[in-house]
Amino acid sequence: MLQSQSAHQAPLAVVLLSGGLDSMVCAGLAKEQGFRVLALTIDYNQRHRVELDAAKVIAGRIGVERHVILPLDLRQFGGSALTSDIAVPKDGVGDDIPVTYVPARNLVFLSLALAWAEAAGSNDLFIGVNALDYSGYPDCRPEFVKGFEGLARVATRIGNDGGTVKVHAPLQHLKKSEIAQEAARLGLEPGQSWSCYDPLPDGRACGTCDSCRLRRAGFEEAGLHDGTRYGED
Repeated sequence: MLQSQSAHQAPLAVVLLSGGLDSMVCAGLAKEQGFRVLALTIDYNQRHRVELDAAKVIAGRIGVERHVILPLDLRQFGGSALTSDIAVPKDGVGDDIPVTYVPARNLVFLSLALAWAEAAGSNDLFIGVNALDYSGYPDCRPEFVKGFEGLARVATRIGNDGGTVKVHAPLQHLKKSEIAQEAARLGLEPGQSWSCYDPLPDGRACGTCDSCRLRRAGFEEAGLHDGTRYGED
């Protein structure tokens, strides 16, 4: 189960909490490592807005110190199946960057997390990016995480004063099955998270988008219960 230090001793960390499985496990690991968690969820007017409700539930389950849902309407830009009227692919994960990629999303989100961290006196950010079982997004790679840390050093008062910002990406090199196992080890309920990009009108996950495919395969490989209701179940 999740454990934390005394509130007076534990450092603060800003965790990007989308409401998905990866972000849930990431927040759980931050808490386990002794951080007081400030959870940041971005309401970017995404197609799968149900993940915002999942983020609220997870924040309560994890026991975060504060949860901010920040509005940022990326539909004004479009350019993605998640932020415009483009069909979500259902034919499996390919080699090219898919249309579900939201331009520069993780860069934008980490920048907002960094702004909150600096205002709150924190040097630590957590993000649930993964470079193994993912859909080919460029902002999930280790090079991106390392590059953002370098950018943070030259873009903040923290860096100007000789400090550093650490971007924790504890899921970076885990398979989806291993992430599912971490959720179980932490005592989290995976059914409280949401992964589907194209929810059905009746509230079930589609089961066939890239995110659903990766999630289902991961839980099957781990031999664990997913907790998600899929449209073909």
